[in-house]
Amino acid sequence: MKKLELYKNNLRCGYTTGSTAEAAVVAACNLLLYGEKIKFVKINTPSSYSFEIEIESFEIRGNKAIASAIKDGGDDKDATSGLEIFAELSENNLGENRFFGGKGIGIIKKKNLFGKIGDPAINPMPRKMIDKRLREDFPGHFFDITIFAPRGEEVAKKTYNKNFGIEGGISIIGTSGIVEPMSLDALLKTIYIEIDTLILNGEKDRIVFVPGSYGERFAKDLFLNPSLVQVSNYMGDALTYAYEKNVRDFKLLGHIGKFSKLALGAFNTHNKVCDLRLESFVYYMAKRGIYDFDTIESFTSSEEAANYLIENSMGFILDDMERGIEKRIKTYLKDDDIKVRAYIYTMEKGIKR
Repeated sequence: MKKLELYKNNLRCGYTTGSTAEAAVVAACNLLLYGEKIKFVKINTPSSYSFEIEIESFEIRGNKAIASAIKDGGDDKDATSGLEIFAELSENNLGENRFFGGKGIGIIKKKNLFGKIGDPAINPMPRKMIDKRLREDFPGHFFDITIFAPRGEEVAKKTYNKNFGIEGGISIIGTSGIVEPMSLDALLKTIYIEIDTLILNGEKDRIVFVPGSYGERFAKDLFLNPSLVQVSNYMGDALTYAYEKNVRDFKLLGHIGKFSKLALGAFNTHNKVCDLRLESFVYYMAKRGIYDFDTIESFTSSEEAANYLIENSMGFILDDMERGIEKRIKTYLKDDDIKVRAYIYTMEKGIKR
């Protein structure tokens, strides 16, 4: 297979499901109109890069042509890497190219930025790029285009689609056409889109910010129908974006590991950026006049330290950390009038102390 010869940080870039679908569409069109089975399709991306995608399969079914390509995420593998994406084309006389979603392509079930409720999850940029390509390469011809991915529904369970209100399959996405390896921008964009989707669907006041998926069961115990936004290590970026979108009631839930850092004002909790877990315990214990530092420093994890405090009637230290988080978020967002409530849990003890 001819690889995308584009590297960033010594890692190979890949291409999006949108670029993959475009390659399959162009190959199917050549097969339908000219009977040609072209082996590679050149993609010119909105990000000014160009590359070739290998075509995996061809088929004629009556007045329809089908071709497929394999999505390649480069060195930044995601759930859709290796997925075979198909395009089925037939001509129409309507003067426009129409898009349909087949097996394995998700359906939009909630308001979001990608289309109308009930539409297939083929996002605006891939639609625009495919439509433009067909008009330029095959002038005077218009098509009904069905994108499908037989394994799409299975693969979609490992994506964020459900959080975006998309069910039943993958999305055909991509604004730049390429997948940049280890892209922080891509992760933050995912978080921002999730926040936007919840706001569009009237769920602004139900948003609960969590670092990961472990807190889901605790969230359901604490809140009525919570709408979780997983922010990974980037709580500061998520809170700032939500504030800019007029969120003024912030609820946060997280494990002591990351929230002990947040309690000292570390809004990027990645261990490569900071590791203030046990120092946080020392700080909050000292404020209470408790100087059992040697014991705390003997622990290898914040989970052990927190459970030790709870078991020795000092769970109020975790309460103090929660109040510290709330105070620091108001300072971070420069607004003392917002509502903030933070909840810390441990895997062993949960939230109740």
